[in-house]
Amino acid sequence: MSGQGISLRSFVYLDVLQPQLASFLATVAQGYLPIEEQAALLVEVQPGIAVNRITDVALKRANVRPGMQIVERAFGVLELHADDQGEVRAAGEAILAHLGLAETDRLTPRVVTSEIITGTDAYQTMLINRMRHGDVILRGQSLFILETHPAGYALLAANEAEKAAPIRLLEVVSFGAYGRLYLGGGDDEIKEAARRAEGCLAELEGRPNEEVVDVR
Repeated sequence: MSGQGISLRSFVYLDVLQPQLASFLATVAQGYLPIEEQAALLVEVQPGIAVNRITDVALKRANVRPGMQIVERAFGVLELHADDQGEVRAAGEAILAHLGLAETDRLTPRVVTSEIITGTDAYQTMLINRMRHGDVILRGQSLFILETHPAGYALLAANEAEKAAPIRLLEVVSFGAYGRLYLGGGDDEIKEAARRAEGCLAELEGRPNEEVVDVR
């Protein structure tokens, strides 16, 4: 918690946006759309209204573009990107300095759900394909579902999973009470992607995450 009463929930750099994730963000984002191989920063704060101020700070201190600014009552999410990784890191440093916090003051990621479903039935794949904003999953493929807390870390898990294996990125939800990631593909590819998605979250340092979110 900063001296301004702002809690840093998610804070993570994406060094190189992968093609599917960049295209996915360009599908769902309402700001300046990213392209593959750019660097990105994802920041999630509480209360949500505080995201307006950190956006202002970042844009005045670094040459970055905002892809998403989502303001909810409880949580606010900001995604920034640029060709230059140094500019993205400068934006992150400016945000942290404004809040009087360090990167490790973020909440440690917690995996709430991690599940692989193999040999998906055609009826289930149709249900999934109706709700996704990314690629499609086909009958018989494997499905990986990851649920994270806080929500923003789902974006990092998606990017690292795509680096690890040739999977299909179906859906990413990186705001709200919990984040969700849906991937489709072959059995071996999904297993490798799942290992990396969980592994990258386990590598992040932060303050203890014992938060219980009321989603009623």
